[in-house]
Parts: sequence; C-alpha cells; structure tokens
Amino acid sequence: MILSSFLAAIGQLGDRRFLKVFALGVGLALALLFALYALFLQLIGWFTPDSLTLPFIGEVHWVKDLLGWGSLLLMIGLSVFLMLPVAALFSGLFLEDVADAVEDRHYPRLPPARGQSFYEGLVRSVNFFGVLIAVNLLALILYLFVGPFAPLMFWAVNGYLLGREYFETVAARRLGPVEAKALRRANGGTVWLAGALMAAPLSLPFINLVIPVLGVATFTHIFHRLTGR
Repeated sequence: MILSSFLAAIGQLGDRRFLKVFALGVGLALALLFALYALFLQLIGWFTPDSLTLPFIGEVHWVKDLLGWGSLLLMIGLSVFLMLPVAALFSGLFLEDVADAVEDRHYPRLPPARGQSFYEGLVRSVNFFGVLIAVNLLALILYLFVGPFAPLMFWAVNGYLLGREYFETVAARRLGPVEAKALRRANGGTVWLAGALMAAPLSLPFINLVIPVLGVATFTHIFHRLTGR
C-alpha cells in the first residue's frame, strides 16, 4: 500500500496544481532568504566603517567587501539547511490543493472535503516548522552518540514527524482533527514507515524540496486506502 501510494503520487507530479504549490513554496522561501541576506548586508553597511586601521598593516578600505563576500558564503551554507524547512513552512499553506488534486483524479466520487482557513493553515505550518527545527536540533546532539547509525536515526525521527503531520493534514479534511489523530495512532506503523520513505530523500539537495508536495499526495492515497474510500 505504501509503495503503490508513493508511485501514484510520483505519477502525478506533473499536475498543474502540484507544480503551483511547489513553485509557491520554493519561491516564497527564496524570497525570504534573499530578504534576510539584503537586511544583513544593510546592517553591515550601517555598522562597518568605510576604513579601518589595523596594527602592522595600516589603514584598509576592504573590510566591508570582505564582510559582504563572507556573508554571501554564509548565506549559501545556511540555505542548504534552511531551504527545506522554510519551503515546507510556505508549502504548508497550500497543501490542501495537493490533496484536492489527488482526490479529483483518483477519487472523483467523494463529496467536497472540509477546507481549512488561511489562519488554520498558517498555525499548522508554523507549529510544524517549529517542531521540525527543535527536534532536529536536539537530534544533532544525539547523532554524536549513535555513530554510523546516525542516518537511520535521522530517517526514523523525521519519518515520524513527516508521517504525523502529513497524514493528519490529509485526514482532518475528511474526519476532523480529533478523529484524524485517532486514525493515525491506530495505524502508527504504516504512517511511520511512509514518513520514513519521505524522510529518505531529505538529505538530497533540490530533490528534498518536492517532499511536502509528494508527502501529502502519498498520504492522501494512504488515507483513502486505510478507510476504504
């Protein structure tokens, strides 16, 4: 069931609504990162003098340039780690469109799902973003003690987080949040394994950016197969 749901989701990646959510998530994430970089450059300009006198060297005028290039390299490095959670944060605002697209193609006889407001989507996305960052920061410490098993721990931890978030996002549209959580707990092994499958590509640059869209599409299939819809 997990593999067939995953392959069905991959087969729909070219869907216009899938591409729209992906583009919005990545585009907004890039805009935020560029805005932060521009703000950082502005702060450098405000607080760095035009020239500086150094011992044994004398007066130098390239401090701003050095800090500017250094901040660019820093931002590029940080973007490797920040791009996925930030893109997931923004994609979370539009993931119901992905579930709707899956149901329109594969489950066309279903009645309309309960939609979430923009505020509900924002709260859910921010909460998931915070949990994702906090848990992975804690896991960084634990990775030091598990040695070669660190990748397995990474997949296990993020598999649980992704499975819980995406499955409940999909199920709540049809059942409500309380029933969605109960169904997820009743099928915890299946949800965790599917989440681990989503977590496996997280360490692959660029490919990991499609995980929010692919994850919700996969869990939409899993939800309907678990409930027999």
